[in-house]
Amino acid sequence: MPILTDLRKGWQAAVSAMQPTQLGDKYAKGKKEAAADLNDVYRSHTVIPITQEARGFYKELSSQGITAKTPAQMTGAVAARLLTDLGEDGTRKMYWRYNHPMAIADKVAEQVVGSNIYQYSPTQRAAIQLASVGIPVSASLGTFDITNLGELGRPKGFAQSYAEEGSEDRRQTGQVLPELIDRFALGRQGRPLKFETAQEDIPGLTKQRYANYMNYLYNEKGPLGIGIIKGTMENLQGEPELRVVGFPIGLQATGALAGGAGATALAVRGQKKIPKARYVTAAGAGGALAGAAMGKIANAMLATQGQSRLPTIQEYQNSAGGTTKVKNGKRYDEIVEPNAEFPEGLYSAAY
Repeated sequence: MPILTDLRKGWQAAVSAMQPTQLGDKYAKGKKEAAADLNDVYRSHTVIPITQEARGFYKELSSQGITAKTPAQMTGAVAARLLTDLGEDGTRKMYWRYNHPMAIADKVAEQVVGSNIYQYSPTQRAAIQLASVGIPVSASLGTFDITNLGELGRPKGFAQSYAEEGSEDRRQTGQVLPELIDRFALGRQGRPLKFETAQEDIPGLTKQRYANYMNYLYNEKGPLGIGIIKGTMENLQGEPELRVVGFPIGLQATGALAGGAGATALAVRGQKKIPKARYVTAAGAGGALAGAAMGKIANAMLATQGQSRLPTIQEYQNSAGGTTKVKNGKRYDEIVEPNAEFPEGLYSAAY
């Protein structure tokens, strides 16, 4: 049958296109990092065209006339690719590899800086990477507060992950080592404190902003509907925040990444002589600090605008439990329930 013939043809073309001799020569050649370990290229057969190897695979099919215009052949080719993907965990490996903002930041920096960085030794590259991306971006994500070392870097508004069970103040930890690992090695921010305690950390925090953030954090699922990526214009600090697989990233971290990677790229490109590693390290660090400062200024400007829109606690209570009246041509709120509480069901996850 013609359909079975076309399915078989597409399948065989896909199997051939995934052979190392095809993609290794055509799409990995010239990339020093890929040439150093081609196994990474050959074992990442994701069916989604989000990697260089995957895009090369579909280009190879297209060169053989296998496209959407030949649906049976394309179906056979995608079926072979999907089977390979499932067997090798190709797509899931991409998720596992890039399920934290720092992993994504490293990849973005790698693409921006380019292959010139490989003219330095591994130790020199590590120093450049730490100074331009690793330290400034991680310190700007909000998963730890470098100014709060007395509480092991606990970010404002968030509880310690290992606070003593039943303790009134969850800003104190009961297990120092696991807390440090959780925060600095795994990059976890922790869960929000209850409103009253969080407000002690963030005096400008209002009930409305807190309520909105808790709803965003625990209820919203983002554009994909599964919570992998989502954002808000106001976190607890009143600043814009994007969450990738539950981990936060804001304008300060984005600025640090852009500044650090951009400055490093400028330092290593177009030079007649290879710049000294310490010069590139200093340039990357300077760019990251400048970018982080710009991001922090933008955060402050947006937070100020947000605070002017949000009601005070008293106003929030009035609107939640009061009625609006008019007297002498002016509107005012009559408080019926001055101790109005939050709606039930939103805050069970808060400490």
